[in-house]
Formats: sequence, C-alpha cells, structure tokens
Amino acid sequence: MRSANDKLGWSKIDWKTILVFVVLMLLGWVNIYAASSGDGESFTLGSRYGMQLIWMGISLVVAGVILLLDDIYYHQFAYPLYLLMLLVLVATLFVGKEVNGAKSWLALGPVAVQPAEFMKLATALALARFMSEYHFSLSRPKDLIGVGALLLIPIVVILAQNDMGSALVYCSFLVVLYREGLNSWVYYALFLVVGLFVCSFIISDVALLVALLLVFVVVQALSNRNPKESVVYTAGVGALSLALYGFGALAGWELTYYGALLTASVVMLLVALAYAYRNKLANIYLFAAMFIGSLLFIGAIDYVFNEVLQLHQQKRILDLFGLESDLKGWGYNVNQSKIAIGSGGFFGKGFLQGTQTKYDFIPEQSTDFIFCTVGEEWGFVGSVAVLALFATLIIRLMKMGERQNEPFRRVYCYGVAGIFLFHVIINVGMTIGLMPVIGIPLPMFSYGGSSLLAFTILFFIAVRLDSQNSSIGTTYKPY
Repeated sequence: MRSANDKLGWSKIDWKTILVFVVLMLLGWVNIYAASSGDGESFTLGSRYGMQLIWMGISLVVAGVILLLDDIYYHQFAYPLYLLMLLVLVATLFVGKEVNGAKSWLALGPVAVQPAEFMKLATALALARFMSEYHFSLSRPKDLIGVGALLLIPIVVILAQNDMGSALVYCSFLVVLYREGLNSWVYYALFLVVGLFVCSFIISDVALLVALLLVFVVVQALSNRNPKESVVYTAGVGALSLALYGFGALAGWELTYYGALLTASVVMLLVALAYAYRNKLANIYLFAAMFIGSLLFIGAIDYVFNEVLQLHQQKRILDLFGLESDLKGWGYNVNQSKIAIGSGGFFGKGFLQGTQTKYDFIPEQSTDFIFCTVGEEWGFVGSVAVLALFATLIIRLMKMGERQNEPFRRVYCYGVAGIFLFHVIINVGMTIGLMPVIGIPLPMFSYGGSSLLAFTILFFIAVRLDSQNSSIGTTYKPY
C-alpha cells in the first residue's frame, strides 16, 4: 500500500534539479545586491535587493504549494487559465501602466505586475493540453492551425502593448514543436527568414537578390537533378536583366539594375513554372512559392523598419549590425556593458568591487543588464559557471520531458526548457552585443517580482508533473 508521500510523488521529486534552480536564484540575488547597493549602505527591505528577497520568499512558498497539488489540476485548468490571462492581457491595454514605452504593467497597490510573464505559463499549459488530445498530429492542418492560434493570439495582444521583447519569447515554443515532429520545412523557412533579415541590412539589394536566386537555383537543381536546366534559367535571368537595363538606359527610363534583375527573375520564374507543369515537377511550385515569399518578406522588412518600428528600435538594430555607432546615445548601454564584462578579466574584480557596477555606468544594470555584474565581478570563470548552471537546468528539464509517459507532461517540460533557453540566449547575447536590446530578463537573475514568480511557477509545475509521472504514471482523459 502506498504512503501519502508516494501518492503525491514526493519520493520521486527531482531534488537535484531543484537545487540547481535554487542556487541560480541565490546567485541572482547576490548579483542584484551588488548592482543596487551603495557603499556603506545599510540593509533595507525597501531597496531593490530587499524587495527581490521578499519576492524570493513568496516564490518559494508558491513552489511548495505547487508541489502539494495533484498534477491533474494543471491539465484540467489549462484552458481556463489561458483565457483568464488573455483577458488580463487585453485589460492591460486599457488600464495598464506604461513603462519604457510599453503599456504592459498592472499596478496592484504598491506592486506592479507584468501579465505577459504569466501568459507564458498559461500558454505552455494550454499548448501542452491541446497537443496531448487524442488523435492530435502536427501533420494535420486543423491541429497546426490550432497550435498557431494559441501562440499568435497572445503575441498580437502583447505587440499591441508595444512590448516586442515579451512577444518574441513565444518563438521559444518552436523547441516543443520540433520535438513533437513539426515538418522540417518550417524550420528551413525560419532559417531563411532570419538569414534574409540579417542580409537585408548588411548587403545591397542587388547582392541579396542574386544570392537568393543562386540559393534557390542550386537547391532546386539538387532536388530535381536537372543542373542543365538550372544553368539555362540562371543564364536567362542574367541576359534578360542586362538587356532590360541596357534598353531602359537607352530609352531614358528610370530603371535601376535591381528593378531590371527583379523583373527578369519574375519573367523567368513564369517560364520555369510552365516547364514544371509540362514535366510534372511539383516541388518547383514549392521553390517558386518560397522565392516569391522571400521577395515579399524583404519588402516587408523595409516597410516595418521604416514605418512601424520606433526610432530607438531602429537605432538598436543598426547598432547591432555595425551600420551606425553612437556610443554616447543609442549604443551606450551595450558599449558600457561590454566594457564592464571585458574589465572583469579571467577571475573578475571580486564581490562589490565592480567599478562599472558600483558607480552606475550601466543603465538597467540590475534588470536587463544584470549579466554585466556577473562578468565584471566574477570574470570569465564566473560567467562560464553561471552559464553552465543554466545549461544544466535546461538539459535536465529536457530530460524530464523525455522520461514522461504522457504527452501533456512531455510538451510542458519542453515548453519550459524552451522558454528558459530563449531568455538566456537573448539576454546574455544582448549584453555582449550579439543580440538586439529588447528588454528580456535573465531568469532568476534580473530584478523583478513578476519575472521571478513566473519562472518559479513554470519550473515547479514541471517538477511536479515529473514526480507524479515517475510515481503513478497518470494518464489524462479528455474533458
């Protein structure tokens, strides 16, 4: 007969992973203390490090409650929680508090809460429930649309709050979809999108179009084993573009070579489609659609950059790619961040000895740029140790997912792992100048009660689901 602890799964709780989480939380508080305390300042709960300590206590109490609840509740209330948090997100648009240009905070007395942090939790649970329904398959258009809707709806609302950083976090769920067997073509398309985005800023329009043509021609030739036809197509595009450009110059048209090349590419594409129809080469239609989609995406990048993004967002992107440099303006944060991390050397300056940190040279040094404190005071060794702890936590979350005997638990664990992974990569990347500054916190390190509590709930629900799976192997029934 099982004891009460066995029924709750306490004997199967992954205490080693919890230890990693708690160590990261404590290290986070130490660095917040270093970033926000002044020389000779007495300890006070009203300070940032004091408030973070209170939130740590609240988070650990909530963690204990989570471990006491049966895992069936997380499955049962996944959809209601998703709808509730969505309503809160929408309400924030109208009654929310604006911080740094984003209307994404709710003032609850003396406490400000960011609902977008908890929406990630609700989405992870709802996605896990939806993808664990009987007969679910990512190869079915109906199910794929459902997954897309669950992810896109909160993204749209968060973007309406002007909080692009929180919206981009939803890209982390691609980790789950990859694990669950999403068609690899989707990821090829995403890599293409990222590549086009980067290249649209660092190379000329003509060079980008030529590169795009060559990539699609080569891939198509390898796929259909028709290199001769591909060479003919490429030569045709080149000859026709030169002819159009030359004729336009003689006729006095205001036709750039890019316009001539684009026109020639589209004309020859129509010829290629006719050839594909005649020879029954169906996949050429796919390549043609991706090529046209790429051209439209390039045009959309230009429109969004110039007409949608705010000036500071434009400057951050240009600074990221080295197209503009304003070390006293838009690039100040990242430049000071790199100075602080670089000055730490191999072993760091020591606890509370960071001059960049101590004298407030780095804006937002206890929130978005908290990793600067790690780099300056603990150096390369300390930075690697912190990243190793994060890697351990994420890998163990993925292992939790792999040992589940039910898809709800597996999808949720991978969802949490993806969220942690995305936050770490983006936050650390932006402090060293490899990612744009988009205001994403470093889990358990960045100051903020909403962030800490949300990450704690995310993590401990995964631990709870894992312990229940190991002890009794619950199988959920659809409601």
